Amino acid sequence: MATTRDQMLLALNRLLEPERFQDYAPNGLQVEGRERIGTVVSGVTASQSLLDAAVAAGADAVLVHHGYFWKSEDPCLVGMKGRRVRTLMEAGISLFAYHLPLDCHPELGNNAGLGRAMGLEYFTPLRRDEPTFPVFTGEFARARPMADLASGLTRALGRPVLCEGEVAVRRVAWCTGGGQGYINAAADAGADLFVTGEVSEQTIHIARERGIGFIAAGHHATERFGVQSVGSWLASELGVEHCFVDIGNPA
Repeated sequence: MATTRDQMLLALNRLLEPERFQDYAPNGLQVEGRERIGTVVSGVTASQSLLDAAVAAGADAVLVHHGYFWKSEDPCLVGMKGRRVRTLMEAGISLFAYHLPLDCHPELGNNAGLGRAMGLEYFTPLRRDEPTFPVFTGEFARARPMADLASGLTRALGRPVLCEGEVAVRRVAWCTGGGQGYINAAADAGADLFVTGEVSEQTIHIARERGIGFIAAGHHATERFGVQSVGSWLASELGVEHCFVDIGNPA
């Protein structure tokens, strides 16, 4: 089966509601390809390697979390960026990119996926009155050693994690990707542990001085959930073929 480019854009926008977000890049259709879409390749970042894999797979569309045209980015289509866009346009492949909307979707988003990877069945946005605030929180029925959570994440994500502190964890807060700046919000909310993708030098001092456990599990690794879930949803809803391609990244 196949769908149209416009039907896919409408379905994605209804699901992810990008109009609710003030984001760092445009959400939605970033590069327009052919009208009919039968095969979708998803990946975390619209890198050249992912695009080459999409071309090889005969994809009609690519769905990513990290697309193009960031606010601080040079707008000129030259060099690396020019090659990437040229690859898409010459192959007639559409690029769909969703950043914060893909982090925050309560069921299919990156944060939801990471919550389930930690063994949590129920979780909510940290600030329920701000549904676009990209930090989630949940509680375990019983306190768990932080080391057990770290080991579980290592298995679930397929990579070692960086840990600071050793606490008993009942309440955990998390933000996938480069969310280390939210550690104070997690501490203010009474979380025992904050989990994110990246770490900065000051993050360790904040964790120590505020008495909160901290885990950095990888920007790429923590943001593989959303595109896979939404890609599978597209396959179910629109009848397209979907394939997730993981371009490894240690960051």
